[in-house]
Amino acid sequence: MDFKTIALAGNPNVGKSTVFNSLTGLNQHTGNWPGKTVTNAQGNFTYKDTKFLLVDLPGTYSLTTTSIDETVARDYICSGEADITLVVADGTCLERNLNLVLQVLSITTNVILCVNLLDEARKKKISIDLEKLSQLLEIPVVGMAARSREGLDALQEALWKFEPSPQDQEPCQLCLETDAYQDNIKYARYLYEQCVTEKKEEPHSFDRRLDKIVTSRKFGFPIMLLLLGLVFWITIVGANYPSQWLTMFFSWLDGILRGFFDTVHLPDIIGVPLMDGIYKTLTWVISVMLPPMAIFFPLFTLLEDFGYLPRVAFNMDHAFKKCCAHGKQALTM
Repeated sequence: MDFKTIALAGNPNVGKSTVFNSLTGLNQHTGNWPGKTVTNAQGNFTYKDTKFLLVDLPGTYSLTTTSIDETVARDYICSGEADITLVVADGTCLERNLNLVLQVLSITTNVILCVNLLDEARKKKISIDLEKLSQLLEIPVVGMAARSREGLDALQEALWKFEPSPQDQEPCQLCLETDAYQDNIKYARYLYEQCVTEKKEEPHSFDRRLDKIVTSRKFGFPIMLLLLGLVFWITIVGANYPSQWLTMFFSWLDGILRGFFDTVHLPDIIGVPLMDGIYKTLTWVISVMLPPMAIFFPLFTLLEDFGYLPRVAFNMDHAFKKCCAHGKQALTM
């Protein structure tokens, strides 16, 4: 049986993990990259007579960045360990994603492009000529809507048929000069104009109007502080009520259990550690910790689903770079 290693690369939030899960199912495991505290997800799947090892790289906007997770992605692609680099791109904003594709192609020609989120692109009246894009890039291009598994068979077929070619260049001979970077941006724009058709009505008009407000120098930080402060306030104030209810309930249950233990004459050597130790500790943790978590995480998820968290990262990126960090680390903070 043949064996191929695939590096799964792409920008953050393009559905890369969904593609990974669609291909591997439950045949996956996670660990850390050697010497790095960055999650390393790998999975296996078999198609026809070939077994595939899929290595999910951290999301990256560029191969020229310096954050730890993005350096990991760059170094693995440069290492030449993968037979195929599968780049996942967002069909709703393809131009921005093509910059990474061109950078990967400057390292290796063993690349397949998966244009994901085609269902969302259709909703925004965006049409992509995948065949023409494949001709211009001179690599296989597969369209996909990973959430509904649309295009999964075509992607597996493309990976199976692809014959990796030996690379003449030394690993990681990536041209990082400003001129080359600007050329990539110009060529990405050219590819977008040639292969993507949009309705006259700008599909991203609302997003761009919103960006002008929530990422502006004047309003960006006040809005960010207001929203995050509001989430914090709702979490703290809102958690007080269920915490009180849980405390009252566990106090009532405490009396019931102690009465039962007295009835059955449970020895103190068992009853005291059980009630004053295990029970009180467990119920205190539940009363104090569960309500804030049950409020905070759904609110944080809403901010992520509405696309606000990447804008927070954008707002904080400049400040965090001054201390050799990355804007995305603001979300952890």
